[in-house]
Amino acid sequence: MGAAHPTPDPSVASRRLKLAFGLCLAYMTVELVGGFLANSLALLADAGHMLADAGSIGLALFAARLSLRPPSKKLTYGYHRAEILAATLNAATLLAVGLSILVEAFRRLAHPPQVASGVMLAVAVPGLVVNLAMAAVLHGGGQKNLNVRAAFLHVLTDTLGSVQVILAALAMMWFGWAWADPVASMLLSGLVMFSGYRVLRETAFILMEGTPAQIDLDQLRQSLLAVEGVVGVHDLHVWLIASDFPACSVHLEVVNDTDGGLLSRVHSLLAREFGIHHATIQLERRREPSGTRLPRYPLE
Repeated sequence: MGAAHPTPDPSVASRRLKLAFGLCLAYMTVELVGGFLANSLALLADAGHMLADAGSIGLALFAARLSLRPPSKKLTYGYHRAEILAATLNAATLLAVGLSILVEAFRRLAHPPQVASGVMLAVAVPGLVVNLAMAAVLHGGGQKNLNVRAAFLHVLTDTLGSVQVILAALAMMWFGWAWADPVASMLLSGLVMFSGYRVLRETAFILMEGTPAQIDLDQLRQSLLAVEGVVGVHDLHVWLIASDFPACSVHLEVVNDTDGGLLSRVHSLLAREFGIHHATIQLERRREPSGTRLPRYPLE
């Protein structure tokens, strides 16, 4: 039996998250103040989404720090799953925020209040710039980390939300459409809830230990069967401990005269072709009759 146990380095993700957290928290305060001054639900909705973003990024940073802790006797995989739990909480928060915005938007649509569209526009335009800056910070290498990806999705919906707020403010300024503010809020609530749904679906899949999307299990099985000395593969499992930490366990049937380098070849194959650096492999030796050769097919 063999196993490889390297630990992913979350430092790059943490740096991106810290910068995005600072930008998000600062402009969220501006939007909250501007929303109250303008009496704009769309602006307050966007600020609420940014509050959810700030909370999600804060949880992601906390999870990144936890993941640095070494494994213990009680938590033999360490704290890598903290990332998944944080992302699940982030998604639930987005769903709750989106629903509350939708309820208030319907109430305001029936009786549209007076909105200071000039203040609304003055706050929304810089907000769009800040959201684009945060998207640039979070985009890139950190996208392999689920919490960075979740934060990036939040920021994308914030960016679209800022565009909607700008359009709503212009509609009220130019045409006097008081309903533009609650309608923009409804659209924003849909974006918020859809973002939460996507993240929740992904975290649920990881918690159910589903096979990672980038791993073709049939191809992995065939690649293992192609390793010299391997004559059967069964009990093959691939799952994610964290979003960027795939793991594998497998039973390999090998001939009894297999050389001692087989485990090294299998670990090298898993790391090189499938990005799996944590693997537990059980060898089951089978005697090959003299003058015959066992067929290479998976034993179920």
